[in-house]
Amino acid sequence: MKILLLCNKSPWPPLEGGPIAMNAMVTGLMSAGHQVKVLAVNSNKYGISNESIPEGYRSVTGIEMVYIDLTVRPLPAFFNLFTGKSYHVERFISESFKDALKGILKTDTFDIIQFETLFTSPYLSLIRSMSDARIVLRAHNIEHLIWQRIANGCSNPLKRIYLSHLARTLRRYELDILKKVDGIAAITDKDAEFFRSVAPETPVTSIPFGIPSKDSMELIPVKPANTSPTLFHLGSMNWIPNQEGISWFIRDVWPAINRKFPLLKFHLAGREMPAWIRNININGIVVDGEVPDALKYMQLHSIMIVPLFSGSGIRIKIVEGMLAGKVIITTAIGAEGINYTDGLNILIANDAEGFINAVDKCLNAPGMIENLGQNARKLVMKDHNNEDLMRKISEFYVSIGQ
Repeated sequence: MKILLLCNKSPWPPLEGGPIAMNAMVTGLMSAGHQVKVLAVNSNKYGISNESIPEGYRSVTGIEMVYIDLTVRPLPAFFNLFTGKSYHVERFISESFKDALKGILKTDTFDIIQFETLFTSPYLSLIRSMSDARIVLRAHNIEHLIWQRIANGCSNPLKRIYLSHLARTLRRYELDILKKVDGIAAITDKDAEFFRSVAPETPVTSIPFGIPSKDSMELIPVKPANTSPTLFHLGSMNWIPNQEGISWFIRDVWPAINRKFPLLKFHLAGREMPAWIRNININGIVVDGEVPDALKYMQLHSIMIVPLFSGSGIRIKIVEGMLAGKVIITTAIGAEGINYTDGLNILIANDAEGFINAVDKCLNAPGMIENLGQNARKLVMKDHNNEDLMRKISEFYVSIGQ
């Protein structure tokens, strides 16, 4: 099949969750024998130079990028309050992107056109007017749920009102789009259940984030940390749920852990580290910032801390950490979309006491770090094999085209 992927970020380089998931889709579809073309948003939030993309990747994907300034501007955000439209979505509407898409649709035909995330879907009407392709939404999250959870956790009353407004308008837009596409590829079974409940006429499948292949996974080295156990967090720090979770952990959890284990280190890594973290001066916390190789970084540490209380979909970095054989301590929200068993292949903690007890358990139970890590790796290799997932989505494309 010929497939056009519309991406809200460039899938290359795969440095954070969204691009990692999109790159797995691009490479997986091509490995399954499909022809793939990529049109991506290039922005101030995730800016990529064309030259930085390997020539071979550019050649096989025909990737085109269109710059959109996604800066949140106070005046447009204020006036948007009176339009009833989703400000999150409106920022992605661009004449330049529309022109690029028109040019592609004029010169080529496709069997499938896939929106990678909800934020490329404003071009649905244009596609319908120019193409007979079946349109699929690859839903990386239930987008409005993220913002509703953020609003619910906000202590500032005025900010909570505004965030709730953003969540409501995004929900209205999201539910409308779900009924207009030809198919939905959810990233988790739980998300798929929600989509079926609100858009019962639209075919839905569940395609988790995939790791390249069983053979490739066997070759990924899993090295135990060569020093005393350490805690770490690795994630994009321009994502609000990550910022909120780490702020909470440092404030409400770390002091007790530090008192109990004064030699234990907590390492923080990721893109777009905010100034308050970069300048932090708290005993035992080490800020490593952006790292060039996520897997190598994970291999230096033992226990991955993911304190998430908002968000949706699946956390790519947790799946990668499990593949690397790391112990993951996260919340029930953080583990959504993963077919885990608490205490066997992951540790679930939903409050400060839970995180403290989980760390204590790992550091005081001989062999627990190794056993949890090995079980986590086995789970990912079973459930997240990209070859199997690409066969499943290929069958889904055929079914919605009939």
